[in-house]
Amino acid sequence: MNRRNTIKSLMAAAFLAGSFSLPAFAAVDVAGVKFDDSISVAGKELKLNGAGLRTKVIFKVYAAGLYLTEKKTTVPDVLATQGPRRVAITMLREVSSEDFGKAFMDGLNNNTDKNERSKILPQTMKFGEVFAQIQALKKGDQMLLDWTPGEGTQCYLNGKKIGELMPDVAFYNAVLRIWLGDHPVDSSLKPALLGEK
Repeated sequence: MNRRNTIKSLMAAAFLAGSFSLPAFAAVDVAGVKFDDSISVAGKELKLNGAGLRTKVIFKVYAAGLYLTEKKTTVPDVLATQGPRRVAITMLREVSSEDFGKAFMDGLNNNTDKNERSKILPQTMKFGEVFAQIQALKKGDQMLLDWTPGEGTQCYLNGKKIGELMPDVAFYNAVLRIWLGDHPVDSSLKPALLGEK
């Protein structure tokens, strides 16, 4: 009887050990922020391309994740991706909307040429108005920047739409280059979003 119980215990332990090695669906954890392996945008399944941390000096500012229809490892491939896309940002500290907006505009200007900036200027101005609607981004706030083909770029804050829809894909790609351009806002975040880390 004792031997049977021992075998049962060993089988149960083996089963439990096996179940722990199954792939987890919670995906990637960045500084306590969870990014799911896959999400749905505009009825399409998107996969987590990469996720990482934006730091400034020694401070953790936010965790960001990039979602695409299929994984890409180069910037040109990311920018040429067909279908919906999403950048998900979760704040790790409070930042005034003025500071966040300035950092956003600096990142945009540092990674687009003068000609391109003039083309997307109307949409950039509209996007700037988004930051005028909120006083600050607080720790734990989640901002989503979605691109939907045939519609445009839509920004969400904690699940609520903020700002207008911006129809030009060139604007969304200019936004992506804030993190993925030649002069990214954070040199360690770029490879993380490209899935290199």
